[in-house]
Amino acid sequence: MEQYEYKTLLTDAKGFFGGKVDPNILQLQLNELGRQGWELVSTVATVQSYGSTRWLISIFKRKIQ
Repeated sequence: MEQYEYKTLLTDAKGFFGGKVDPNILQLQLNELGRQGWELVSTVATVQSYGSTRWLISIFKRKIQ
C-alpha cells in the first residue's frame, strides 16, 4: 500500500480587508514545492469578516520513499 506525507502552505491574503494575494509569489512557492516532489491536492480559503479571504491554505502530498 502506498504511503504519503502531507504539507500545508499558508498564504497571507494581505490588505485591510484581506483578499489580496500576489499571484507571482504564490506561483513561485507552488513551483518550488513541485520541484521538491510535492503535489498540490487542494487549496482552501479561510474567511474573515464580510466574506473576504484572510488566508489560503494549500495542501500538498508526496509519496514516502
